[in-house]
Amino acid sequence: MNGGFTPMSQVGMLLVFPCSAGHVKGDGGHAPIDGYDPSDPVQHAFLAEFGPKGPDTLSPEQIDASRYDAVFFVGGHGTMWDFANNRTLAAAPETVAAAGGVIAAVCHGPSGLVGLQNSDGSPIVSGKRIAAFTNDEETAVGLTDVVPFLLADALIELGAIHIAAPNFTTNVVVDGQLITGQNPASAEGVARAIIAKLS
Repeated sequence: MNGGFTPMSQVGMLLVFPCSAGHVKGDGGHAPIDGYDPSDPVQHAFLAEFGPKGPDTLSPEQIDASRYDAVFFVGGHGTMWDFANNRTLAAAPETVAAAGGVIAAVCHGPSGLVGLQNSDGSPIVSGKRIAAFTNDEETAVGLTDVVPFLLADALIELGAIHIAAPNFTTNVVVDGQLITGQNPASAEGVARAIIAKLS
C-alpha cells in the first residue's frame, strides 16, 4: 500500500503543467516522501520536476487563497492526524469553496474535509456524495486501531453520503464543486476530474 506520494505525484504531474500550483504543508518546508517507488515513471517524473526532496511547500498562513481555483488534499495516513479539524489549514479551502472553486481529495485526503465549513457554518460535506478510504480498506491494511478515527464514519457523521467501491479499486465521485477519490488507484481520475471542472 503506497502512502501519500503516489497520489501526489499522479495528480501533481497532470496539474503542474496546465496550471499554476502551490504546495502547502502545516509548517512549510519539504513534505515527507512516503511510499516512493523508483520504478514508477510518474513518481520519477515528479521528482525530476521538483527535485529529490519534492516541492518546497508554503505554510497555510502564506497562502493567498484568492489566487487559486482549486484545492487538492493529498492522501496518506498522516493526513488523519494533520488535516481533520485543522482551522489554520481550513482557511484557504473555505475561501476557495466560497468563491465557487473546486475542493478535491483522494484516499485519506478527505480527512481535510472533516471540519471544513461552508460560509454559513455548515459542514462542506453535508448532503454531498463523497468517496474516501473505506473502513474495509482500513481493516485490510491493518490500521483500524492505529488511525485516530475511521474516515468514512467521520464523513457520514457530518452528513456526507459515503460512496464505497470494492477495496483498492478506482472510485471517483464528483458532486458539485467537490471531487473525491477512494484510494491511490483513484488519484489520476481525481486529477482528470479537476481538469475537466476547471476547463
